[in-house]
Amino acid sequence: MSANPRPQHAEQGYLARAATARAPHVRQREDLAGVLRHVLVALAPCLLVGLYNTGYQANLALAQLGLGTTTGWRGSLLNTFGVGFDAGSTLDCVLLGAAYFVPLFAVSALTGAACERAFALLRDRRPSPGLAVTVTLFSLSLPPTLPVWQAALGIAFGVVVGREVFGGTGKNFLNPALVGLVFVYFAYPLAFKGAGVWTAVDGFTGATALGAAALGGMGAVEATGVTWLESFLGLVPGSFGETSTLACLVGGAYLVLRRIASWRILVGATLGLVGTLFLLQLAQGPAPSATQVPWFWHLTLGSFAFGVTFMATDPVSAAQTNAGRWIYGFLIGFLVIVIRLQSPVHPEGVMLAILLGNVFAPLIDYAVVRRDIRRRKRRHG
Repeated sequence: MSANPRPQHAEQGYLARAATARAPHVRQREDLAGVLRHVLVALAPCLLVGLYNTGYQANLALAQLGLGTTTGWRGSLLNTFGVGFDAGSTLDCVLLGAAYFVPLFAVSALTGAACERAFALLRDRRPSPGLAVTVTLFSLSLPPTLPVWQAALGIAFGVVVGREVFGGTGKNFLNPALVGLVFVYFAYPLAFKGAGVWTAVDGFTGATALGAAALGGMGAVEATGVTWLESFLGLVPGSFGETSTLACLVGGAYLVLRRIASWRILVGATLGLVGTLFLLQLAQGPAPSATQVPWFWHLTLGSFAFGVTFMATDPVSAAQTNAGRWIYGFLIGFLVIVIRLQSPVHPEGVMLAILLGNVFAPLIDYAVVRRDIRRRKRRHG
């Protein structure tokens, strides 16, 4: 017992002055719902460009085939409301694109909500937040010709296996949208492969620039008639939200400014892609192949910009340390190029690269933390 104990009233006064007015662990005003809203705002440019581009590519194909309208219920519905099929009309293109996107999104949302509700009832708690972001990311990654029942199976697999079995939002180590997308990709590969799945017109075939690059290098890309500017803007065949690098840059800048996405992951992935491609080009030599496609084309081809911006930077499944984010991003860029150029089956590579990055993210963070601990021990003896 101390010889001069502090009086009880003095102790209480000290504690009252030292107590914080609010929880000291709160670092920002944004809660989880606010973060999710910001992600949806960042996805809006990709959605708008995707709706226009999907309709634009379809209307161009209809004109090449000499058709005045699309077939099926979409054509009947749009004709009923007097909507034309003119590729030069922004409204016609957006409405036609919406006719393909809305059913896929609606079925995915309803299926995902049903899965969330079922797990909430089993666990006697409220449904996990984040479903809107998962459904939006999943839907924007789909080709416009995908059957809705395949989209329902994919989102159900992504929500259940990719998130809910681990406890819900914030506890998953893989991106749920990517898990559902990869399930559909491997369960129904013909829905993502071939020259007729990326343009929403029956009977029309047209190779994507990425597919052409995988088969014949830069010469095949030029043969498609696609320019780099069109690829950057997103005016090329592809999935709903992945074609426009410009829209991804806008959304990514918004997330970085809001400190939701890490710029280290974005820069690291870009450096990984460019650096690995440069080394492979040196090893390959001047032989005409897919390796000789310039780095700035690889940044705009396929879903690299969309996947790295919105999926690789997922704050739950990505690396958490600053040094780990550099390594994690570089690993994803490295794997994208390796899969694109070395795998004859998967010319895209972004989905698999990000999932592999998610798997290694905890190990990367562990190694970074252990390194810092060793440094501090050496510094302080």
